[in-house]
Amino acid sequence: MSAPTVPGKKPPMKEGSAVSAPSRLLPRDLVRVGAAGLRTRPLRVFLSALGIAIGIAAMVCVVGVASSSRESVNQQLAALGTNLLRVTPGQTLGGEQSHLPADSVAMIGRIPPVTSVTATAALSSVHVYRNDHIPSNETGNVSALAARTNLLGTVGASMASGAFLNEATAQYPAVVLGANAASRLGVTTASPDTQVWLGGQWFTVVGVLHPVPLAAELDFAALVGWPEAVSHLQFDGYPTTVYTRTRDDAVVAVQGILAATANPEHPNEVRVSRPSDALAAKQAIDTTLTALLLGLGALALLVGGVGVANTMVISVLERRSEIGLRRSLGATRGHIRIQFLTESLLLSALGGLGGALLGIAVTTG
Repeated sequence: MSAPTVPGKKPPMKEGSAVSAPSRLLPRDLVRVGAAGLRTRPLRVFLSALGIAIGIAAMVCVVGVASSSRESVNQQLAALGTNLLRVTPGQTLGGEQSHLPADSVAMIGRIPPVTSVTATAALSSVHVYRNDHIPSNETGNVSALAARTNLLGTVGASMASGAFLNEATAQYPAVVLGANAASRLGVTTASPDTQVWLGGQWFTVVGVLHPVPLAAELDFAALVGWPEAVSHLQFDGYPTTVYTRTRDDAVVAVQGILAATANPEHPNEVRVSRPSDALAAKQAIDTTLTALLLGLGALALLVGGVGVANTMVISVLERRSEIGLRRSLGATRGHIRIQFLTESLLLSALGGLGGALLGIAVTTG
């Protein structure tokens, strides 16, 4: 007869019986087994990891370059300011080109929030050449502009060499070249010995500008003094571009009254723009392009993931004998499942690490 069981106590174990602990893989064994499957097929592993690396590198590179470009634009806007307004003549009701009044600069300067105002005027009949032997039709697309002496500070420009026009040099045949204009004319630096042929006479290059982001038209211009243009270049005194700096809190208000102030009789013939809007628009375009490239990077990453899945499916089909042997030696379905999952994770990690390093390198470059 069997021994009676006592309530609350376990029945006694039979002689010779043993409790078997559940089988499990240690983490180091799991990594070793998973890596063994990758080492046996290096070319396939490399190609699969390469697909993931390309997707990761594309996303890292796109995000990194876009963020750098966006930060560069923000720094430019912070340095140059968003309070610069640009006034130019429009067209009359008959479709003809209008002009700003000669006293428009002085009238704009009377607006209380305006901190500085300056102007340039296009000298359409004047051309600039490196010397007097250049054919007249080879102008190099360098324009001649009459400029006020306070242009430099108002537009946020700086000198690459030499000095800008002042009250003295503005009355003599002296010229300041924009960055691109100097390059096209073959002028590397300003000096008393460097001259250009402008309007049928020699002008001494007294300065060369750095590129001007908020007034890109100055990069292709040769700037001469306002009095000199009136005296010797048949300048009529009408400004073609008025640059206005205002207080930061009054930009919108000043922008709304600039047209009527510059030309009270015909405000509809005046165009008012904000140069910093062009940089902001560029930033918006860059953001849209970034989203598109991120989508392409995500697609490349998806393709890489499908490649890993395909690799693992083929690996399972090729290694059925190995799976059967492991099962006969006591491996459970969970052991087999986690082994192949570990292989896929290691493969993805290799591709991800390589892609991240490649993306960082490209972004840094």
